[in-house]
Amino acid sequence: MPRALDQLRIPVFQAPMFLQSGPDMVIASCRAGIVGSFPSVNARSTEELERWLQEITAATGGEDDGPWAINLMMHRSNTRRFDDLELALKYKAPLVISALGSPRDAIEAVHSYGGKIFADVIDTRFAAKAVDAGVDGLVLVAAGAGGHTGQQAGFAFVEEVRQFWEGDIVLGGGISSGRGVRAAQVLGANYAYMGTRFIATQESMADPAYKQMVVDATGADIVCSDALTGVKANWLRASLVAAGYDPANMPDGAKIDIAASTSDAKRWRDVWSAGQGVGAIRDILPIADLVNRLDREYRAACEG
Repeated sequence: MPRALDQLRIPVFQAPMFLQSGPDMVIASCRAGIVGSFPSVNARSTEELERWLQEITAATGGEDDGPWAINLMMHRSNTRRFDDLELALKYKAPLVISALGSPRDAIEAVHSYGGKIFADVIDTRFAAKAVDAGVDGLVLVAAGAGGHTGQQAGFAFVEEVRQFWEGDIVLGGGISSGRGVRAAQVLGANYAYMGTRFIATQESMADPAYKQMVVDATGADIVCSDALTGVKANWLRASLVAAGYDPANMPDGAKIDIAASTSDAKRWRDVWSAGQGVGAIRDILPIADLVNRLDREYRAACEG
């Protein structure tokens, strides 16, 4: 059996990242002793998703492995959401992370086999709705997160949610080191959500130029806009320019359409997302080496 959440090597979720998280990243993260995760829509079809789940379940599950999680986009525009949920049930995903929509339609099904469901939320209002629906945990996506991002500072977000929620909290937004993981815990979160740091890993599906752009970037190179997907997201300035956008004059917000976003190369393959934590990322590593470094930093912060 894999480690329980409260027995992870370090309290880290490798965050699911669109077009970047795949089986290699999930397996490497789990084997390193943290939670590995991926968005179901990264697989281009339900048939491919099943192949991914077969690969992940065959390669993980040892006593030193972290559990894996599948991220389901529950917005009504994602026409695959219920088919993907059925596969999550078939392969008994230890964790399901809902995003961009209510988790309500997935909760009973996930609980039926003993799985846990966490809701990815960008503000306190959505957090309260997820709690009312019956989730097992909350992923608080605070300001500074890569990709779709909240606008509330992590310090304020956790404090406010703790007024009504005593369960598990995963905090994301600009965390790139083991020190940041410890700081999230001191703040009141149970776990840290780390996405951008995992773009610059050997197991990431990101284009090599994308990985290098993350390494070269600073926080000043991050642009927040809802022009591409209809939801506020953080993007790398250089990739916006290369795709023909003017970062200082981005178009009005697009309509939210998950199906279009997953098939439109212009929006996601040519424009690259990253969080404000890029300024602390200066190398491309195997995930095993990255987690070793995070572990050392985390232990030092706990002892300091």
